[in-house]
Amino acid sequence: MMNTCSTARIVEISRAMGFDLCGVAPAADFPELALLEDWLARGHAGEMTYLHNPRRNSPSLAMQGARSVIVCALNYNSVFPSSLEAAGAASPQSEPQGWISRYAWGDDYHHVLGEKLEALIRKLREEIPEPFEARAYVDTGPIVERVAAKYAGLGWLAKNTCLINEQLGSWFFLGAIVTTLDLPPSLGPADAPAPDLCGNCSLCIDACPTGAIVEPYVLDARRCISYLTIELRGAIPVEFRAPIGRHVFGCDICQDVCPWNRRAPANALPNFQPRRREENSLFSPNLEWLLALSEEEFRELFRKSPVKRAKQRGLTRNACVAIGNSGLHPGESRYAEICARLVQLAASDDATLAEHARWALDRLGVSPGSPQAPPMRVVPPASQG
Repeated sequence: MMNTCSTARIVEISRAMGFDLCGVAPAADFPELALLEDWLARGHAGEMTYLHNPRRNSPSLAMQGARSVIVCALNYNSVFPSSLEAAGAASPQSEPQGWISRYAWGDDYHHVLGEKLEALIRKLREEIPEPFEARAYVDTGPIVERVAAKYAGLGWLAKNTCLINEQLGSWFFLGAIVTTLDLPPSLGPADAPAPDLCGNCSLCIDACPTGAIVEPYVLDARRCISYLTIELRGAIPVEFRAPIGRHVFGCDICQDVCPWNRRAPANALPNFQPRRREENSLFSPNLEWLLALSEEEFRELFRKSPVKRAKQRGLTRNACVAIGNSGLHPGESRYAEICARLVQLAASDDATLAEHARWALDRLGVSPGSPQAPPMRVVPPASQG
């Protein structure tokens, strides 16, 4: 279907709506998607069965009559320090702190981007008189947004598998609109996608604590801290618990060390700033606070937040691991209270939580049944849901 709206006009509208980048790609069989079957066959998707959806093999399969993909990017970077900077600045005497991935400090990007994409679709219907179909996706369907973004001219696929834009780095969310409109692609017939500027750099590969980037441009999700702390529902494999460090939801390390993010601009949007509850913040959150959250408190704190995906049980499991890695010693601030909470969890009916709490207690030098274990009455009971 031909139309009267130019790609330049669509980019102009998207920028007026607050998007940082926008481009159009054909709903085509992109070469990278042909590698998906092999990646899945190697088991790299772990328990993420939704990635086996055959419609992910081409944007043309997402909608009958699909002709074009409009890809938009929204910067979520902020002025707060990186995970590595924050860890280095922590005082040895401070209470144990965890790390929540930068993208999850504020509101759920699925909703923020989704609303903007729907508004863009409504604006296109005002601009284009002929009828057309359009469907927005933000990690919610069979579209591999970062691959479509490459062919919309927004950047290159890096060795850590993120999309990098030369001006923005990689701190941005991607959303896509699949449409029956036959839009002129951002890249003309003689244009190639942005060149791969990773060069000989291997900082992201070298910095990954769990060795998840098994080769350049190939991520084994089963080893990725983001997968282990968010997608994995059962026990975290023992071999990865110590390397997880203080991460309780997601990981930013491969982006923190990327040279293209050293001068990445910050976005002041309140949607993506760290949430606070009284003296507690989601930026380097207090681990004892996270460990003690009840189901009700979890629901209230993380309403319309990406962290909801881990569920209260998952966040508690992850906090146990992070505390076990904290190096907390007897006599230090909150040691007795934290150990008492872990003792409670070690007696939980939830076998996974109990096992992770026992692991943490062992790392802190405490046996749940020993006379040295702090009394359970120190910390009030909290529902585990």
